[in-house]
Amino acid sequence: MKRPEGFDRGRQPGSGSPSGSGSAASRPAGRGGATGPAAPPSPSAAPEARTPRPSRPRSRPSPPEPDGAAHGSTTGPVPLPRRGSRPRLIPARSIDPVEQARRRADHLERSAARAARRAERAEARRFTRRSRRRRLLTWGSVAVLTALLATVVAVTLSPLMALTDIRVTGTVRLDPAAVGGALDRHRDTPLALLDEGGIRSDLEEFALIRSYSLEVVPPHSLVVRIVERAPIGAVERGEAFDLVDAAGVVVESSPERPTGVPLIRVGEADPDEAAFRSVAEVLDALPDELASRVDVVTASTRDDVAFTIRDLGHRVVWGSAERSAFKTRVLEAAIAVNDPAVSWQFDVSAPDSVIVRRL
Repeated sequence: MKRPEGFDRGRQPGSGSPSGSGSAASRPAGRGGATGPAAPPSPSAAPEARTPRPSRPRSRPSPPEPDGAAHGSTTGPVPLPRRGSRPRLIPARSIDPVEQARRRADHLERSAARAARRAERAEARRFTRRSRRRRLLTWGSVAVLTALLATVVAVTLSPLMALTDIRVTGTVRLDPAAVGGALDRHRDTPLALLDEGGIRSDLEEFALIRSYSLEVVPPHSLVVRIVERAPIGAVERGEAFDLVDAAGVVVESSPERPTGVPLIRVGEADPDEAAFRSVAEVLDALPDELASRVDVVTASTRDDVAFTIRDLGHRVVWGSAERSAFKTRVLEAAIAVNDPAVSWQFDVSAPDSVIVRRL
């Protein structure tokens, strides 16, 4: 049998068996391909010439495997050395499978905990949706109201709403410019901070002002509505005549008797006296047409008010100020049915029984 080619690759020329033990070498087969037992070599036989075989390039030695290669786990590829350079061995860091399993278990546990927390928060949001909505509406309303209040306060207290225009109305005897000038110290004050007490003290200097009202007209105006004192008659004091109102306040003084108003003769004309108060009530109850025709009013007590009517010369005994409206109607009817060319005395102190006498 023919020996396969390359069987003696590891043998050197002239050597014996691969093991070098001196056993007989196998010889090529004869004709017919039969082989027999090998004959012992002859000592005189010349050694057989062997044809040298081409040598194969040796493969580069591979680097030793790291300790973790046996387990089949490495942290990364090991780079091959460049051609012509000395190979450098880079050790690969190994991971313990137990540690890796523990880390994986920890990761799964943390993921499960996060998922549980997310589910719990979702349930909490679902069950507290109404309360959160109410809370949101409440806080939203509070925020809106706070913003509105802050805006109103900022606008009203800022110079944008300061007083620059003062208008005075309702004056007859008073000069509106004088009244407005007395309030000049309140200019450039925010309308919300106007001092009503200071305005009252400034207007008290005018005796003719019976009452007043203030109206703030944003953004810069203040309207002062004046109600002046209406004189009901004149009181003679020495050589002067004082116009007084129902409260006895002197409205005006003049050296001559004012026309168109009755002359009041009631003792000292003290406003605190009952006689003066009764006269004031009677004159206030008379119609304007009749009151303008009254000449002189007298009274010593609250129950004996009497007055005369100019031009006609009539005298009226009024009595007290009670039932003044009814007495006024009775007096007008009595004057109408009697002769105007004759002076009469009308006693209406008891209006149910009028007494008329000729003067």
